[in-house]
Amino acid sequence: MRHDGKTVVLTGAAGGIGSLLCRELKREGATVVGVDRVDCPEADETIMADLATQSGLADICNLLSSRRVDLLVNLAGMQYFGLFDRQEPDQIWTGYVVNLIAPATLMRCVLPQMQARGDGQIVNIGSVLGAVNYPYFATYSSSKAGLRGLSEALRRELGKSPIAITYIAPRAVRTAFNGAEVNRFLEIAKMHPDDPALVARRIARAIGGRRKEVTLGIAEHFYTRLNGLCPRLVDAGLAGTTAKARELFAN
Repeated sequence: MRHDGKTVVLTGAAGGIGSLLCRELKREGATVVGVDRVDCPEADETIMADLATQSGLADICNLLSSRRVDLLVNLAGMQYFGLFDRQEPDQIWTGYVVNLIAPATLMRCVLPQMQARGDGQIVNIGSVLGAVNYPYFATYSSSKAGLRGLSEALRRELGKSPIAITYIAPRAVRTAFNGAEVNRFLEIAKMHPDDPALVARRIARAIGGRRKEVTLGIAEHFYTRLNGLCPRLVDAGLAGTTAKARELFAN
């Protein structure tokens, strides 16, 4: 499905995946409004916003409520990698706000106008780690699990409404989002990050198809289902990786 004449609001549009997704959506005919803390050169328009504060969220909601939004794509996120007992309380708070509270707030902001028109789509970009919760990503995994739950709950609440709720869970992607320690963890876990251009294309395809939930990666799709059915089996499977990765935090 093309997006001719439609306005897409994309958070995190200045990032590695965000900028590539801007191109994909524009190629499908959309006008893309990028929301980020910095300029979004690949978007048609940039809205500077701080999604980590209550005042920043209030400002962006006031702005979006006064203009047409055909598609909302919640891509912006924050990731903490490390021992949970070393994560600062303000990092915990900010991570949950950006990864879960901000998407929920923006969804609440644009949903009434979509319902009034009888058309629209909300897309939440989560993570495989939101279904298979990995050690050392405790707050990131749990916030993405919450985003997945929010998407599913709202989809059920809307029932047969023409408004589509799409949740997409990428696996590791080769971008600056991953620091040196995360890349070392990926090596230990034998995870091979995906090419960001490929991920952006697959996200765009899922958006265009108005898919309900998409997990990127065949193995990841399998482990998502396995974790839901037999979480203790996944515990055992991750034990070796957990022990090896702990050495990264020895100092």
